Amino acid sequence: MRKIIHCDCDCFYAAVEMRDNPALREIPIAIGGSVEQRGVVATCNYPARKFGIHSAMPMAQALKRCPHLTLIRGDMPKYKDVARQVFAIYREVTELIEPLSLDEAFLDVSNVTLHQGSATRMAQMIRERVSREVGITVSAGVAPNKFLAKIASDWNKPDGLCVITPDEVEHFVQALPVKKIHGVGPRTAEKMARLDIHTCADLRTRSLTELVEHFGRFGKRLHELSFGHDDRPVKTHRERKSVSTEQTYAKDLPSLEACRAELPTLLEDLERRYARLDPPPGVRGLMVKVKFNDFTQTTVEHADPAPNLEQFETLLNVGWARGERPVRLLGVGYRLAEAAPAEQLSLF
Repeated sequence: MRKIIHCDCDCFYAAVEMRDNPALREIPIAIGGSVEQRGVVATCNYPARKFGIHSAMPMAQALKRCPHLTLIRGDMPKYKDVARQVFAIYREVTELIEPLSLDEAFLDVSNVTLHQGSATRMAQMIRERVSREVGITVSAGVAPNKFLAKIASDWNKPDGLCVITPDEVEHFVQALPVKKIHGVGPRTAEKMARLDIHTCADLRTRSLTELVEHFGRFGKRLHELSFGHDDRPVKTHRERKSVSTEQTYAKDLPSLEACRAELPTLLEDLERRYARLDPPPGVRGLMVKVKFNDFTQTTVEHADPAPNLEQFETLLNVGWARGERPVRLLGVGYRLAEAAPAEQLSLF
């Protein structure tokens, strides 16, 4: 039986800014791009969340919901430095760490003898040290697997701890709302509601065949998770499956021709990013992402080991035809044929 801790820094970028400027603690703040550049919210503090502001929301929309919102451009070198401090504390507990981002990680403490092997006490110690030594708060979830640990870390946010012991798994999972499952977005949740599936207990009443019929490959995963099963190990090295770049434009691109004119610049940046992989893995496909001015978006992909400009243009044509309206964002990318190693510290 594994012992997994999922640690998630609370509103990380905003927390660092509030630590460095206590005057920001009680007012709504958001970290992200400028309105003029059509930026989005990277994160916001909890006073801002009371106005319905959330990550990835356009900054212009955030200001409509909260006109007195304080905007901060952000300081990535500073955030990376803080993340290094936090991860240094994690490494004093275990070397089995899987970073998901600067502010989030899984820790496998199954064989750690610290605190008599109590994962709960280890999580408490981590949270206390980060608060005392770094000056921000971490929420943690403790469970027998990654799926449950990640859900648990969000259960008592902010600055919370949730422990799901092995004998509590069955009761916890049966009552778990399906919208809490990673990968179940608004559209999937709506589809489940139409099928009268609201909890994992409801999922269990459906056969594997039925779930696959309705949700494709994700149906098999839903079937496993509805019983709390997750055998994924904590991986100290993450595998990169794709490389991509995207651009949000200050003014909407009004036509397909205008979008096509932006492709060469995007592809140059994509090639630079791809060349930085060491060693560069094989390419097995290409993709184009289009976000329209009504915020709907689509992604078009094609398998090909030798992508070129003409192929990207063909995919763009298909993506554009799905909306046929002005475009606010374009993205291009490669699907990688072989996993490219991403060292743990590459996040920083």
